[in-house]
Amino acid sequence: RELLPPWLVIVAGLTGIMLLCVSTKDVPITPPRTKYGIVLDAGPSHTILFIYQWTTTKANKTGVIRECSSCSVQGPGVSSYSDSPQKVGKSLEPCLNWAQKEIPAEQHSQTPLYLGATASMRQLNLTHPTLSGGLLAALTVALKSSPFDFQGAQILSSPDEEAFNWVAVNYVLENFFKYDWRGQLVPSRKGMAGVLSVGGTSAQLTSKVEEGNQAPKEGVRLQLYGQTHNVYTHHCPCHGTDQLRSRLLSMLIQ
Repeated sequence: RELLPPWLVIVAGLTGIMLLCVSTKDVPITPPRTKYGIVLDAGPSHTILFIYQWTTTKANKTGVIRECSSCSVQGPGVSSYSDSPQKVGKSLEPCLNWAQKEIPAEQHSQTPLYLGATASMRQLNLTHPTLSGGLLAALTVALKSSPFDFQGAQILSSPDEEAFNWVAVNYVLENFFKYDWRGQLVPSRKGMAGVLSVGGTSAQLTSKVEEGNQAPKEGVRLQLYGQTHNVYTHHCPCHGTDQLRSRLLSMLIQ
């Protein structure tokens, strides 16, 4: 057998020495950047501020988020301030100040802030649209004055609200994706759960319309984690907790 040329042996030796001398700390791995978002859920009886966080890692073009903390706004729901809209912004100040401490100051201007109002504001908008408009204007002024990136305050339609509830439940149940044994995100392969939401005056059943079936016109189309979901809500009026309580009292009286 022929021996290796002396120059090749010298080059290989120098290369090995260089590799041994280079410390692994010279090539740091940058961790995924953490981002934050704020959602104000303005319900009929009270308002809750939620802080969410996520990293730049995505699963099929959709972010993977988690709720990190929340703050209950003292006082009634925002619709109760219809006669004094100037007070609704003041009610949010304690939780907004709390959020400024929870989120790093350098990320305040990059943190999106949303407010979604639900059933009571929908009702107010039907009966007194001027009052609901004044409340939304007052909320907009208060939220714009915060250091966060205000993205809007709106009254959610009933189909949108129930579709968001459907997404939240199936997200928690890991029906969209899951982590495998390597810690990587993979499709869940599980079916989607339906959601029964019981309110004070009505109940709503929200489920996914299977492929091949014609989606109802009132449905909501969602694109999440690389899949398309047609979600439909069936409303059951007069099946809420208030009606149940009235029927129970009527039976007791009889």
